[in-house]
Amino acid sequence: MDRQWSLEESTVVDAPPAVVYRLVSDLRNMGRWSPECRSVWVLRPPARTGSRFVGLNRRGPFLWPTLGRVTRMSPDSEFVFDVGVFGLPIARWGYRFEPEGSGTRITEFWEDLRTGGARGRVAELLGTVFAGSNPARRIALNRAGMRTTLARIAQTAAGS
Repeated sequence: MDRQWSLEESTVVDAPPAVVYRLVSDLRNMGRWSPECRSVWVLRPPARTGSRFVGLNRRGPFLWPTLGRVTRMSPDSEFVFDVGVFGLPIARWGYRFEPEGSGTRITEFWEDLRTGGARGRVAELLGTVFAGSNPARRIALNRAGMRTTLARIAQTAAGS
């Protein structure tokens, strides 16, 4: 089986795009929604394109920090950030927001940035610590985590 380098999941949220975008672009909320991310600190809030942040993640007994940077912010349509560990690129995460009926279709996407060269191999090795040696396991973990995150965002947005 070929390695999967990207993934996306989506759901419809009972709130307008501006509300959903506002919630998601406040990175401090990620710790409430993600089953892996525990907390996020934006170094100079509020988040804007180029902002750096620190995330604290946990899976089972493993706890690790990530360093991130917001790469794109398009109000009401897209929010994207890259994360890494120990200066190594790991992944790009993002959200797209599209009006659907009286609500919003929110799509969460992930791209694996652990490609090529010695840095990519070191980053890949770090990934095996948290997801095992099988890249398909990381895809399954990410897919499940994305579904949980989107469901929690939808629940929060509906109450806003």
